Amino acid sequence: MELLEADAAQLEAFLDHIWLEDGLSKNTLESYRLDLTSFALWLPTQNKQLLTVDLADIQQYLAVKFPQSKPRSISRLIASLRRFYRYALRENLIKIDPTIQIQSPKLPRSLPKSLNEDEVVALLNAPNFNEPAGIRDKAMLELLYACGLRVSELVNIKVTEVSISDGVVRVTGKGSKTRLVPMGEEAADWLSRYIKNARVEILQKRLCDALFVTNRGEAMTRQAFWYLIKRYALLAGINKPISPHVLRHAFATHLLNHGADLRVVQMLLGHSDISTTQIYTHVARERLKQLHSVHHPRG
Repeated sequence: MELLEADAAQLEAFLDHIWLEDGLSKNTLESYRLDLTSFALWLPTQNKQLLTVDLADIQQYLAVKFPQSKPRSISRLIASLRRFYRYALRENLIKIDPTIQIQSPKLPRSLPKSLNEDEVVALLNAPNFNEPAGIRDKAMLELLYACGLRVSELVNIKVTEVSISDGVVRVTGKGSKTRLVPMGEEAADWLSRYIKNARVEILQKRLCDALFVTNRGEAMTRQAFWYLIKRYALLAGINKPISPHVLRHAFATHLLNHGADLRVVQMLLGHSDISTTQIYTHVARERLKQLHSVHHPRG
């Protein structure tokens, strides 16, 4: 089943608009596309199009989706519909926003999965430092944990964006926003060792502007690094579910546990809104409760 021509045109215009307005990532744009395309494909069963729906149509569609979707998916769907119809109202394509009375489901606040400091040390020491690839992986893990990077930020770093002497790395985050992040002495030392020796051996005179490269002389991918971190977790004896993002969570949690200011952590993580960072205060608070129960005589 294909989209009606008018609906397809409206969707493309909307996606172009929010891409230009907010500089959204491909993944975010694709989420909007999937949610709105699914809705637009359902509308002909009600003899409706995107710009002719009313509140009842949206309520009926949500009633169809609720039994087969998780609350988080429904919340994202509602957000997509809201964004589209607010755009349509602003562009005078509709007279009334049909989503104005729709409420999102309340989601439980899930704490991010993390590693304790001993587990992080075990993970960082898992690569074989006698091999060029092992030194590369050690440098990647150290940098990921030292800077709290997203995995996409890590694999997209260029050689020219690293300053070992200044101890900083230039990172491009969500919405193509750049920030300078301090890396610390340990990460800087391993990065220096990797750039001077291991990277040269891996490339074997091939050219690549990416900082982290594979044996094919190409940039490391997110998927390849995800596989590596899973393998190193097994070698380190870590039995928790793990992904590159877990080290980002560990970075934030351990900083707060050691007294870092929330605003500083926000800047280092590249969060535009401090409310996104505040979830880590809950993690740190849970850690304090555990310490209290173990060490306090009346815990």
